[in-house]
Amino acid sequence: MGFLISSLLDIFGFGIGIPVGILVGFFLFVYSRPKDVQEQDVRPLSQLDSSTLVDILPDLPLWVKNPDYDRVDWLNKFILNMWPYLDKAICETIKITAQPIFAEYIGMYQIEAIEFEKLSLGTLPPVLQGIKVYETNEKELTMEPAIKWAGNPNIILVLKLYSVPIRIQLVDLQIFAAPRIIFKPLVPTFPCFASLVLSLMEKPHVDFGLNILGGDIMSIPGLYRFVQETLKKEVAKLYLWPQTLEIPILDVTTGATKKPVGILNVKVVRAFKLLKMDFLGASDPYVKLNLSGERLPAKRTTVKRKNLNPEWNENFKLIVRDPQTQVLELHVYDWDKVGGHDKLGMQLVPLKLLTPHETHEFTLDLLKNTNISDPHKKQRGKIVVELTFDPFKEENELSSGLLNGYGRKESSISRTSDDESQSGAGLLLVTIQGAEDVEGQRHNNPYAVILFNGEKKKTKMMRKTRDPLWNEEFQFMLDEPPLGEKIHFQESLGHVEVDLTDVVHNGRINNKYHLINSKNGQIHLVIRWKMI
Repeated sequence: MGFLISSLLDIFGFGIGIPVGILVGFFLFVYSRPKDVQEQDVRPLSQLDSSTLVDILPDLPLWVKNPDYDRVDWLNKFILNMWPYLDKAICETIKITAQPIFAEYIGMYQIEAIEFEKLSLGTLPPVLQGIKVYETNEKELTMEPAIKWAGNPNIILVLKLYSVPIRIQLVDLQIFAAPRIIFKPLVPTFPCFASLVLSLMEKPHVDFGLNILGGDIMSIPGLYRFVQETLKKEVAKLYLWPQTLEIPILDVTTGATKKPVGILNVKVVRAFKLLKMDFLGASDPYVKLNLSGERLPAKRTTVKRKNLNPEWNENFKLIVRDPQTQVLELHVYDWDKVGGHDKLGMQLVPLKLLTPHETHEFTLDLLKNTNISDPHKKQRGKIVVELTFDPFKEENELSSGLLNGYGRKESSISRTSDDESQSGAGLLLVTIQGAEDVEGQRHNNPYAVILFNGEKKKTKMMRKTRDPLWNEEFQFMLDEPPLGEKIHFQESLGHVEVDLTDVVHNGRINNKYHLINSKNGQIHLVIRWKMI
């Protein structure tokens, strides 16, 4: 009986105790205030000291820290909107620049091919934290931007070694740099500066990961610090101020991009063991050739009908602007009467491999393309070419010969009696800079035409102006100097003939000529003769 009573009392106490406990706890939680909690001290930023501000905002932009730096939010917004297009343009430039560099290593250390499998700078553009601009009395513009870039690039380089493709991926790229950019000299020709001079005002910070065969090798103990220090040291050795990198943009005198420095003589000799592309087991091959970076149409050989081992022995001349970076591109096609022409193969030859004035013969394996990850690689035959690079002789330009006077005389430069300047092949460069005071009864949309050596070349038409500015350069490759020959310039509202004898003797003339059949019209011409 006692046990029953105690059990009932326990149940009753448990049932009453729980609700009472919950009720008391609720009131204590709501109405009680702990004595150890203090009110937060809320103050405006203007009342905080410098150390507190640094803790809150550890990464202040330079335009806040340094009054010499200007805020460029508008430029960052512009770069953000243009970044998808800048990404493609920059990546294409990287591919063109890297192509001759990769070509040097093919064949070395058992390397069969090197190529970008993927190349994208990602969706996050660099951010300019500020720009400092210097005012000088020189004809130049100096600025120092502060650049920070924490990007998400997608860059995969494929290295084919012993027929095994090895993929190298760049990830988590971060760059912090403070370069100095000098635009000099300033000229009245678009883009209004002749060269860029770059240097770094402090050692850059570059952080990245490198995945090889699926693993990040930068996580290897000691390797990360070694790569960081080596990279900073090598970059500083080349570009840390006062070391500079000068990038030529324009020729100061004519505004032409990258002046010609020589002529590449190409002899397409023969090809053998080409692929059979036609239905009856043959091909009709021909070769197209051009130099990288040139906008001129590609040269091409004749078509050899029904021949898998064609012999051409045809010669071509190509204008070289930068023998250190340019590459000769050879493309072999199968001519078809209907539809597009089938590609038989291609190959590249860096001009850096050539010695001036020496003829080199190359027997090259034809490839389908530069995509080294192509699993269907097969023999496409070989092509044999002979290459000779002939650089131009150094010019001895005298400032006294650069006349700006008016009249039909070609030049008043004293002529030399050097017979060597009167023989040998070379390049005639004609720049039509502009015209003045041209008039027409019905229209004022002038253009200019050059008639020389059986060729006709024309400038673009300028709309609604009497003072057109063309600044266009035209090139004529000649086997001998044009002594006693005349070049005819036919402006849409007048014409003039120029004797080229002075150009051969002196190397260059820079004159304005009165236009025949024009009352006051003048045309400004710069003509140069470069000998091999």
